[in-house]
Amino acid sequence: MLDLKRREFIALVGAAWPLAARAQQTAMPVIGLLDIRSPEAMTDRLRAFRQGLKDAGFVEGENVAIEYRWAEGQYDRLPALAAELDRRKVAVIVASGGPAPALAAAKAATTIPIVFVTAEDPVKLGLVANLARPGGNLTGVSMLTGELAAKRLELLRELVPGAVRVAAFINPNNPGADNTLKELDAAARAMGLQVQVFTTSTSREIDAAFATFVRERPDALFVAGDAFFNSRRLQLALLAARHGLPATYPSRDYPVSGGLMSYGTNIGDAFRQLGAYAGRILKGTNPADLPVVQSSKFELVINHQTARMLGLTVPDKLLATADEVIE
Repeated sequence: MLDLKRREFIALVGAAWPLAARAQQTAMPVIGLLDIRSPEAMTDRLRAFRQGLKDAGFVEGENVAIEYRWAEGQYDRLPALAAELDRRKVAVIVASGGPAPALAAAKAATTIPIVFVTAEDPVKLGLVANLARPGGNLTGVSMLTGELAAKRLELLRELVPGAVRVAAFINPNNPGADNTLKELDAAARAMGLQVQVFTTSTSREIDAAFATFVRERPDALFVAGDAFFNSRRLQLALLAARHGLPATYPSRDYPVSGGLMSYGTNIGDAFRQLGAYAGRILKGTNPADLPVVQSSKFELVINHQTARMLGLTVPDKLLATADEVIE
């Protein structure tokens, strides 16, 4: 009888153990990360994001899980991917890669906390009520790259003093495209520059735009801040070099990939803040009580090797003010 009872006890423990293990697994909070790009384009950003999480006390695989949803450059996939995370009932959604993922997440998940990073004004986008008191279930980081058009053109003019005609790549699928165009147009008119806009949202359209440069050669190229362009930064750098075209980009990734120069938000700092906010929300902070962070760290990066290849002499003043010079 004792042996029978012992066997029954062991059987009960054996049956209960998987249930306990599953309970422990479900107790680990899950972050859903939604991005327009592919994981290959996100290595440095994810490293910074995980560092922000770690600073907040969370380590992926130890006390937090992350489910990734990549749109692979296809904006029309974002709503379905956001809906998946909503059905999954993740603890928080991190929407990165511009306004499109943030807007898709906001529409799909009305109760799950959402932390976004965008280059556009989140108030104008309708993501938050105001920066200091976001209200609702969203907060995040505003990188303000759309408002840096004038500074980028000014730095480009310093490097290429004779530039008059500037080609500009804008992704029409980006919800912030109209605002970028306004900023760019106002800055160009103030500087006496002529801007020809190319709406490019695929690799083929980028190739086609550069093909026109053979006939109608601009003096320089302005690439707008956009997650798709970021994912095609090597293609952009190679084509600009092939056509001998000086170009200005919105972030450090581009000159690291061979582009000429960039001026914009310190992306690593923005993604660390993204991770820190996600961690605070996991600890119970209401996103409505977390003010939207406005980026305050900006960096000028120049690829000196690319400049020499293009036959450009970088002024000493520009070299002295650059945060990083890639040799």
